[in-house]
Amino acid sequence: MHRTAPRLARVLACAVVPVMLVVSGCSSDSGSDSGSDSAKKPGSGQTGASAGTQDSGAALATPEASKSREILPAKYAKLPAACQAVSGKTVGALVPSVKDKDGASSRTSDSMSRAGCSWNGLDDKGVKGSQYRWLDVAFQRYESEAALGSDGAERAKENYTKELSKARAAEGARDLKTAPLSGVGDEAQTVSYGLRKTDADFSYVTVVSRTENVVVSLTYNGTGYAGAKGPSVADLAKDAVAAAKEAVGSVARANK
Repeated sequence: MHRTAPRLARVLACAVVPVMLVVSGCSSDSGSDSGSDSAKKPGSGQTGASAGTQDSGAALATPEASKSREILPAKYAKLPAACQAVSGKTVGALVPSVKDKDGASSRTSDSMSRAGCSWNGLDDKGVKGSQYRWLDVAFQRYESEAALGSDGAERAKENYTKELSKARAAEGARDLKTAPLSGVGDEAQTVSYGLRKTDADFSYVTVVSRTENVVVSLTYNGTGYAGAKGPSVADLAKDAVAAAKEAVGSVARANK
């Protein structure tokens, strides 16, 4: 009877406490199994201490799982002299009656990262009209950035895509076409189209290429004036690709 009375009193006490307390404290005659029972059930709640322990464990594992790889230095440390990236012979062939055979350098505040040059000429054939040509080449070089977690080639690849998008977004372009190009750097594409301006129909070809951590963009366009027939996109593309190969090759030569 001494054992029964305390047990009965305990049952009566548990009958008036909240259900959650019954589960945790009154489900057994012995208090030794109450904690282990909730731990074994998948649906049982976790205490703040146990949840915090699991969260901190996951946090500790995250840096290890996302450990950054080694960022290697960019392959090319400098750019070529842009106005010498395309040979004088090529310039003379692509831009007849060139105004300045030495070219006009682009203005830049960082010659180690950006460079450019352009040539233009108007070949006046009298009663047969005139032929106008413009040639432009631009270089952009990217360093490896450990803080950004990317090497120079990766950054150049991103900008290569952006330069292609810019070439495709030419306002007023007609019959725009894009084609992959092999043999010019690590990757390259041509963007060609027609464009009406200055009361003449121009043909445009842009070659965008990437060689390691350098992006090279070459644009060649032209038209005929005073009744002269302008160049076809196909003819310009052939010459533009040849000039682009020279420009891309000049990057490696400048870094020897």
